Amino acid sequence: MGQGLSCYGSISKQDFFRAVELGDLEAAQLSLSRDPAILHRNTLFDRSSAVHMAAANGNLQLLSMIIDLDRPVNPDPLNRNKQTPLMLAAMHGKIACVQKLLEAGANILKFDGVNGRTCLHYAAYYGHSDCLQAILSAAQSTRLANSWGFARFVNVSDGSGATPLHLAAGQGQAACVHILLDNGAFVCSLTGRYGCPGSSPLHLAARGGCLDCVRELLAWGGDRLQKDSAGRIPYIIALKRKHGVCAALLNPSSAEPLVWPSPLKLISELNHDAKALLESALMEANRTREKNILKGTEYSLDSPVHSEGEGSEPELCCICFDQACTIEVQDCGHQMCEHCTLALCCHNKPNPASSCQSVPLCPFCRSNIARLVVAKSVFTSTNSRRPRNFSNEGCSNFKGLSSSLGSFGRMGTCRSGKIITSNDMVGKARAN
Repeated sequence: MGQGLSCYGSISKQDFFRAVELGDLEAAQLSLSRDPAILHRNTLFDRSSAVHMAAANGNLQLLSMIIDLDRPVNPDPLNRNKQTPLMLAAMHGKIACVQKLLEAGANILKFDGVNGRTCLHYAAYYGHSDCLQAILSAAQSTRLANSWGFARFVNVSDGSGATPLHLAAGQGQAACVHILLDNGAFVCSLTGRYGCPGSSPLHLAARGGCLDCVRELLAWGGDRLQKDSAGRIPYIIALKRKHGVCAALLNPSSAEPLVWPSPLKLISELNHDAKALLESALMEANRTREKNILKGTEYSLDSPVHSEGEGSEPELCCICFDQACTIEVQDCGHQMCEHCTLALCCHNKPNPASSCQSVPLCPFCRSNIARLVVAKSVFTSTNSRRPRNFSNEGCSNFKGLSSSLGSFGRMGTCRSGKIITSNDMVGKARAN
């Protein structure tokens, strides 16, 4: 890791780059005081600058000293492979240097000369989720969002047609896969020459056998029937590579996974903690589905552990009467559990031919859900466990709940948190 020394054209330059490589701040400052122009010179072989070396080695002090000099310093010099310091910092997971370079105005839209990749590709490929998140945050707060477009940046392809999501899925970087999907990465995009031509992220995850990546991609709408240029679906690739668990989940005849509901994307303000609760409920329901699929096979998955709360019992959701209320609809204030919130919006597979989804409605007052937040913990005594949603007005509006849940069939829950419906929550076997 890091940039090594090459041959140098002079002793002073050699001393300076050796000091940078070793992280010797005083020696580097002494060399600069003797010859300020040395800062703009490069190593002989790989044409790396001092900024490249400090960023790749994660030496924040040296990097800050160089960037914060009185004379202007270019934060985006190119080495022989046309890599920027930001690319090298993202490659090696040097988050402090990534942040410093972004603050200095480093260009996140530079492409290297090897594979035509950006700093986002590097962070995704090497699995540095903190660097990935920092770059995405910078992309949202700079002029790039208005000029080039944030969605276009998240889905930028390298020279072989691979997006950052393709690289993360192929390398088994589940945390990066989640971050990219959460920021709008296209789950069904196809590669060019990367891997097997025409591969989707699900194909690449199946090839690598990363179960967590397969789970994430399926939960965000990955198509199990999508074919690559050779006519293979992800299931066939997982079978060929002998990834048994992945193959079982990717089998088109097995139950459909639950998919992150697109109507929730229409909610203008989805609180971060509320979203985490909903995502956890969705993944938990899919884990129960996985357990049923793998039941009776040589593969098995551990059952999720559920902790029982201590003290007074929390207020129960008045839809399922089983789970505690965890999600609150604002501004009406009605509450329900995360499983029932998902059931209001959940579907198995997106239908491109269908019309645009409408904003989900509160099942109690029928108002548009503009914001979801985590409900405040309301503890009541055992003798007064009447759900707060049952006011006189609420009882009347609650009669319309069946119509709001009509597309989901009968819904119920069990202590494990599994959501059960006749149509969507229990996936039907579908022939290939």
